[in-house]
Amino acid sequence: MELNTEELEILNGEKGRSCQMAMSLLVDLGEAAKASRMISIKSAHVSGVSPLTGGFGLIKFLEDITKDEECKVSVSTTLNAAGCDEDRITEMDIPYENYLEKQKEILECYEKLGIEMTMSCTPYEVEQQIERGNAAWAESNAICYANSYTELRTNRESGLSALASAICGVTPEYGLLLDANRVSNFCVEIKCNLETPTDYSILGDWIGKNIPPEWDMPYGPIPCICGITTDVDYYRRKALSAAAANYGSPMIRLNCSEENNASKCCERKIVFSEKDLNKRYSELSPKENVDLVVIGCPQASYEEIQETEKLLRNVKIPDNRLWVFTSRSNYERAYEEGIVESMEKSGAMILKNTCPEVVPYNREKVKHILTNSLKAEHYLTSGLNNIPTSVMRLENC
Repeated sequence: MELNTEELEILNGEKGRSCQMAMSLLVDLGEAAKASRMISIKSAHVSGVSPLTGGFGLIKFLEDITKDEECKVSVSTTLNAAGCDEDRITEMDIPYENYLEKQKEILECYEKLGIEMTMSCTPYEVEQQIERGNAAWAESNAICYANSYTELRTNRESGLSALASAICGVTPEYGLLLDANRVSNFCVEIKCNLETPTDYSILGDWIGKNIPPEWDMPYGPIPCICGITTDVDYYRRKALSAAAANYGSPMIRLNCSEENNASKCCERKIVFSEKDLNKRYSELSPKENVDLVVIGCPQASYEEIQETEKLLRNVKIPDNRLWVFTSRSNYERAYEEGIVESMEKSGAMILKNTCPEVVPYNREKVKHILTNSLKAEHYLTSGLNNIPTSVMRLENC
C-alpha cells in the first residue's frame, strides 16, 4: 500500500504505540484486500461492547490501548449496544458474577478514547452519522442500512477494524467503497404481498438462506428486490436490511434498473412467493410455552415504541415477560411523553442501551423466546445464547 507522510508516521510509532497498532491492523487489512491506498472517513461505528461477545480478551485489549492517554478517535464515532441496562440489572436477572462491573470497564475504556456513548445498534438514526461519504462501520444491520438507503459508504467492518479506522481517521479503499462493487449481483422476484415489518424481516432472512452456494459474490450478496407493490417505509427497510445482513449482505437494492446492473443481476434469480412467506411463519411459530417476548432488534425507534404501547393498552403482561429494547435517546423521549410509564403499567419492561442478542439470559427461567425479528431469531439461536426462538408479527407477539 502507498501511505502518505502522516500515515507512515503513525505506522512507525511516532504518534504512540496504540495508534501504531491501529494503523498496522489497517495496513494488513488493506494488503489482504489488495487496496492501493487509505482514504479518509467521515464517521465510525464500533461494535464489541457486551462482556458476552467480547469477554476477558476485549477488556484486556481496551485496557492496553487506553494506557496511551493521547490515543483518541479522530472522527465522529458511535458505540454499539451494551449487554445490559445498568438501571434494570436486577430485573434482567443476569446470572453472571460481576457482570455489571465488567460492562462498566468496557464502557469506561471506550469513553476514554472519545467515543460517543450512544450504545445503539442504529447509528443511522443519528443525523450527523449519515453524512455523505466514506465510513467504517461495524454492526451488520447498520452497514446494510447505510449502504442501501443513505449516501454513506462502508465496508462490513469488524469491531476492531472500525475502532482502528476511528483512531486513524482512514480506512483501506476497497470493496463497497468503490463504485464498481456497489452493484446488484442477483435478483429476488417478489410474488406476494408484504405488509408488516416482520414480513420484510422474513424476506431478508429467507434471501440469505436460499442463495445457491456456487454463486460467486466476493463482497457479499447484494440482492436487487423486484415486484414489491407497496411503499417500503423506514420500519420495513430497517427490518429488511437487518435480516438480510444475517447472511452477509452489505447492501440491497429495491428496484432493478440499468444503474443497478439489472441486465447482469437478473441472470441469477430467486423467487419469493406467498407459499414461502406462509411456510416460514409456520416453521417459526411457537410450538411450546413462551418464557419471554423480546421486541427491538434492531433497537426500536420512537415510533415502534409508540406502536407497541398502543398494543399493550388494556393488556396485562405477567412477571416482566415482555422486554422492549431501545436506544437511550428514544427511551428518554418516550419517558417524557409518558409512554414508558404506560407500557410498564401493563407489566412490560423497556430497556435502554442494550439489545436482545447480546444479553446473557438466565437459562433456568428463559428457555424459549418469542420475537418479531429474524435478526433476533438468527442470533438468539446461535452459539452466544443458543435459545430456541420463535417469530410472529408484533401484534401476535
